[in-house]
Amino acid sequence: MSFLTIGHRGVMGVEPENTLRSFVRAERAGMDAIELDLHLSKDGALVVMHDAAVDRTTDGTGPIAEKTLAELRELDAGQGERIPVFEEVLDAVGLPLQVEIKDAAVARVLADVMVKRDLVDRIEVTSFQDDAVREINALVPGVRTALVASRWGSDIVERALAVGAPALALNIRRLTLETVEHAHDEGLRVIGWVVNTQDHLRLVRALELDGATTDFPEIRRTGRFTA
Repeated sequence: MSFLTIGHRGVMGVEPENTLRSFVRAERAGMDAIELDLHLSKDGALVVMHDAAVDRTTDGTGPIAEKTLAELRELDAGQGERIPVFEEVLDAVGLPLQVEIKDAAVARVLADVMVKRDLVDRIEVTSFQDDAVREINALVPGVRTALVASRWGSDIVERALAVGAPALALNIRRLTLETVEHAHDEGLRVIGWVVNTQDHLRLVRALELDGATTDFPEIRRTGRFTA
């Protein structure tokens, strides 16, 4: 597979994160894929937001899990944008999506949508939680998955293999050549996040990563030498 440039929550460096506006801008900027995050609303909707609470990215307060979708729709997610649901993103952009899930409960709802809409070829599901990766792999035959980590031990490659994840998404600031080589030796792809500077891009090239997640559309242009 060729090198992938993935828009982080759309292009959150220049647009409100995890909004349709941000996702459309990422597609227009030529990103290869878009990364987003899912939580469940009180009434079971797949809500696109990174945090478990709405406080940081909207004009509201409180946990997503305690609000219905209708209540969440009333909030401003930045520049007049409303909090989208996953199905709206599927219809708004045509790019492949890298979808981060927070737990096994989200995995079960997402699996239902993926099967009904035949999304196996379009969606890569990621999580920091080993159990969530294991769950989606069990529910959706052929799904592509990645184990995410910010800090990790020497067993990170073995953890990915144990849950059936063919890829790792790892914090670029802590990545070492040893980890990348170990992963590649075991047939795993390695994505670095978040790659926002020229120094990060040089590190991506030196480590021979398979892709990078970025907040800024210009990284797609200036980083083409990594392909």
